[in-house]
Amino acid sequence: MGDVFLVPGVRTPFIKAGGAFAPLNALALSTPVAQAMAARARPDFLVWGQVIPDPSVSNIARELVYEAGLDPTIPAFSTVLACSSSFMAMIEASGMIGRGGTHLALVGGVETMSHVPIALTQAVSDKVIGAFAKDPGAALALMAALTPGDFNLPIHGWTNKQSGRSQGEHTEDTAKLYDISRQAQDQRAFASHQGAISGQDTGFFADLILPVADVDHDTIPRRDSTLEKLATLPPAFDRTSGKGTLTAGNSSPLTDGAASLWVGDAEGVARLGVTPAVKLVDFEIAAMHYAEEGILMAPARAIPRLLARHGLTFADIALWEIHEAFAAQVLANVKAASDPVYRRTKAGVDADLGEFPWERVNPHGGSLAIGHPFAATGARILSQAAKELTDMAKGSRAIVSVCADGGEGTVALLERI
Repeated sequence: MGDVFLVPGVRTPFIKAGGAFAPLNALALSTPVAQAMAARARPDFLVWGQVIPDPSVSNIARELVYEAGLDPTIPAFSTVLACSSSFMAMIEASGMIGRGGTHLALVGGVETMSHVPIALTQAVSDKVIGAFAKDPGAALALMAALTPGDFNLPIHGWTNKQSGRSQGEHTEDTAKLYDISRQAQDQRAFASHQGAISGQDTGFFADLILPVADVDHDTIPRRDSTLEKLATLPPAFDRTSGKGTLTAGNSSPLTDGAASLWVGDAEGVARLGVTPAVKLVDFEIAAMHYAEEGILMAPARAIPRLLARHGLTFADIALWEIHEAFAAQVLANVKAASDPVYRRTKAGVDADLGEFPWERVNPHGGSLAIGHPFAATGARILSQAAKELTDMAKGSRAIVSVCADGGEGTVALLERI
């Protein structure tokens, strides 16, 4: 097997749930992205992610092949690793490239937070389905008598099955454990918005975003965002203790969007008409128990391991693209990864990584400003990093990091060749 390269893909604009994309389901939102990518080159296979699936769709990747009118002989499979889903699609594709006659993969993901399936509790669902098989009339009567308690609804956000708590609630614990201040979180959010607005003004996103439903740009970045305005927002997850620091301003919003990425070897990338520029050097997938220091803290272990494996320090990385589920999660992960005791006891790394270069983080904004459609974020952040790295000097390196629900995280080391 030879080297594997990443080439930026296209994506829809990212917009808040309930907006212009509300009439579109996941396949409808993914279709223009897949069509635009396939118009450039025929992939050998397709991998697509979705975290909150439509119960009527068993394999969204394969359905996308048909919905987008792609060659039906293109194999396609779906993948899920929470917010790292399309990042995981890249990792899976990288292991397949060069085998089985494959040279180019189209990977990506989608989330339509405007469309969330309504689910019955398991006991009620079994009862209704059992009744339908015997007496449809009785089943209809059961459904007519359903109460709010018979449904599983994400009224208060999506909770982790094991803990019964949301990512925001867990991250409040993390912020308190690592003494991450409200001011520091608001500053991180403000920097994200400033970076995204700068990217829009300079045209950075022009060839990354595909207009859909009369929307041609990300609508979440706030030009009028200020630290003073962010400071006025009330806590969103800990509203009772008086110590809550996570707000709607320093947490990523519910977002609709789809994103894609090319993964290929030299032969595959040649189909795109470009010279390979960004190489996937290595990756690390980390997992931990969510109760230790937080459900989104696995990157703090993955990043030191990946750097140490290649004899690198923080300063050796020219670009850091870190997913911003919450400002507190970014700050806590970097703080932990920068702590020699944490690195030694939790990551198993006994190496001096030096000072962390915050000025190299998310130069064109992150998920706090751009948005976070769960399964689309990995492809968005990898494409963004690949474009940024292409404009840097040869030999420049990037770290791309995405945390995921359940105490997992995926991190990649990229290099400009």
